[in-house]
Amino acid sequence: MTEFTLNTDAQGIATITWDVPGKSMNVLSFDGLRELDTCVQSALDDDTVKGIIITSGKSDFAAGMDLNILAEMKTTAGDNPAKGLFDGTMQMHSILRKIERAGMDPKTNKGGKPVAAVLPGTALGIGLEIPLACHRTFAATNPKAKIGLPEIMVGIFPGAGGTTRLARKLGAMGAAPFLLEGKLSSPAKAKSAGIIDVVSDDPMTEAREWVLSAKDADLVKPWDAKGYKMPGGAPYHPAGFMTFVGASAMINGKTQGVYPAAKALLSAVYEGAMVPFDTALKIEARWFTNVLMNPSSSAMIRSLFINKGALEKGANRPEAPDQRVKKVGVLGAGMMGAGITLVSAQAGINVVLLDRDLEAADRGKAYTASFADKGIKRGKTTAEKKDALLGLIQTTSDYADLADCDLIVEAVFEDPAIKADVTKAVEAVISPDCIFATNTSTLPISELAKASVRPEQFIGIHFFSPVEKMMLVEIIKGKATGDRAVAKALDYVRQIRKTPIVVNDARFFYANRCIIPYINEGIRMVAEGVEPALIENAAKLVGMPLGPLQLVDETSIDLGAKIARATKMAMGDAYPDSAVDDVIFWMEGENRLGRKTSAGFYGYDAKGKRTGLWDGLGQKYAVSAEQPDLIDVQQRLLFSQVLEAVRALEEDVLEDIREGDVGAILGWGFAPWSGGPFSWLDIIGAPYAAERCDALADTYGERFATPALLREIADAGDSFYGRFGGGTKSAA
Repeated sequence: MTEFTLNTDAQGIATITWDVPGKSMNVLSFDGLRELDTCVQSALDDDTVKGIIITSGKSDFAAGMDLNILAEMKTTAGDNPAKGLFDGTMQMHSILRKIERAGMDPKTNKGGKPVAAVLPGTALGIGLEIPLACHRTFAATNPKAKIGLPEIMVGIFPGAGGTTRLARKLGAMGAAPFLLEGKLSSPAKAKSAGIIDVVSDDPMTEAREWVLSAKDADLVKPWDAKGYKMPGGAPYHPAGFMTFVGASAMINGKTQGVYPAAKALLSAVYEGAMVPFDTALKIEARWFTNVLMNPSSSAMIRSLFINKGALEKGANRPEAPDQRVKKVGVLGAGMMGAGITLVSAQAGINVVLLDRDLEAADRGKAYTASFADKGIKRGKTTAEKKDALLGLIQTTSDYADLADCDLIVEAVFEDPAIKADVTKAVEAVISPDCIFATNTSTLPISELAKASVRPEQFIGIHFFSPVEKMMLVEIIKGKATGDRAVAKALDYVRQIRKTPIVVNDARFFYANRCIIPYINEGIRMVAEGVEPALIENAAKLVGMPLGPLQLVDETSIDLGAKIARATKMAMGDAYPDSAVDDVIFWMEGENRLGRKTSAGFYGYDAKGKRTGLWDGLGQKYAVSAEQPDLIDVQQRLLFSQVLEAVRALEEDVLEDIREGDVGAILGWGFAPWSGGPFSWLDIIGAPYAAERCDALADTYGERFATPALLREIADAGDSFYGRFGGGTKSAA
């Protein structure tokens, strides 16, 4: 399989075209890297070649590197995986450095051949690191294209020279948003930032003209020229010193020290800035290897790249014909219905938005109009595109307008009786093949399906709020749900560009089942006299985006009280959370319902901004003189979630640990550095996890009792991914 091809024309321009067979976007493999090296060397050795252009045979340049090869580098190194990773990384550096030096005399910097990169569209990761090694980069005027280095988002950093080159090109401060935040830019903004050189309607023509006219001085990178000084100052320069002090504070403030890639990246830039360029590349490679050897990075890559990608491509889709949605009926134009309407229309799907009266439906459609207006102000869209978007949405109060929909998404009030009435009214008018999906976060699907005359076509689709921002969609199979309904839901979620997980029906499904104990554990600690600030900061220091008290404020305390009452009624004497209820019901009685009332566990100013934890909490629940250790608080908060994930797997609510990990990170923000609850258990080891659960259960109660599956894996010296390596539980 050929990924790179070389063609030399009569003018002496060698064009290296990257075009990976069978893929919609180029990704770099080691075979491809070797082919690139061969093409570059051939062009440099050919005396008839005056210059080189590296481009793509696809509409985009590249999506990045195939991260599976990082695992391959480890495994092929045998007993010394670090050496395998370092050597593989240095091999990449060597090839890109060959492109950069292009045959120049090392002393005079003369005699090299000009190398240009032509980017027809998106260029990410290694797809930008290669152009950064070229002498000039030309990008097409493509508003859909994204240019950047997003590696930090999956737990690594640009390790093929991108970190060193961009920091030396823009300075540490200028490069920070692109390296430390993974910021992506349009071609025009990438040019303004100094990342690329030219944006053109005809980049290939301009690149050819430049290659034929380039002089020796045009080929020398600033860091290879005499007298180079780092923009903004090197670390030993007063200005540079302050830059790195600020960057270090920023990283620790944002990551709380739990994401190894960010710290390693800054170390690579800091140390590399004080040595010659080639030495800096070795430093970058060492820190890159350090990150790849960290189990956190491996877990993040697996969950946020490999597993997430597999689920989005239909890893668990049952066999069924193409079920892509042509027309969706959305029932209920409230916050959830309006969001579902927006993302469906954005995917080009025709939407019928129904509510009790046309005025309410129109208000739901107005949400899309308002969203588009904000996009127009930011230059993200146009008035014409807004009109086209709104043109896909039909508002109505007449059920007959749903007749030709092939999917219904019901998002009415969370009341079984109301949902049952709506189900019957819809099924009276839709076609026999139409799939009916209910959007619910807590109500059992199998019970709701009893109102349907075709329960095999009834399924749950749990969107998270706000719909347009949250990437996860939880698909819930009722007892009678058929394969075609599951396939329909998965194909629809793919259309709207979300990540799906499929779970079986049970109380609270998967996401809420795990997040409610986290909230409850935080509230329980308040009642015990644990300092609220310790609870909140312990959660953030272990990688949770929000502490449990802030999270319940955001979701509303009266909702928590409602769920508690319903759960207590359903569970009877088995209900475990009476201590939590004491706090929640008291807060509800005080009308401190969270952010929506500007009063909850936190105080809020007139603009709704948090001002700090509420002082009155300590007057009701006195803070104990003796406080628990930070680690103890953190483990209570983490294990409260993780043990529910394990129980969900035991009880067949989860069928695939990949869905458990990806769903946890995308659904409620479970410590992304860990790769998810099952990855976290593998990082700390099942024997240690079981030991800690035993200790927590002895001290705090049976909710921390070690699940049988965890005990079994611990006793066997196994791991969750070792046991369920393919994801599915059938591997047991």
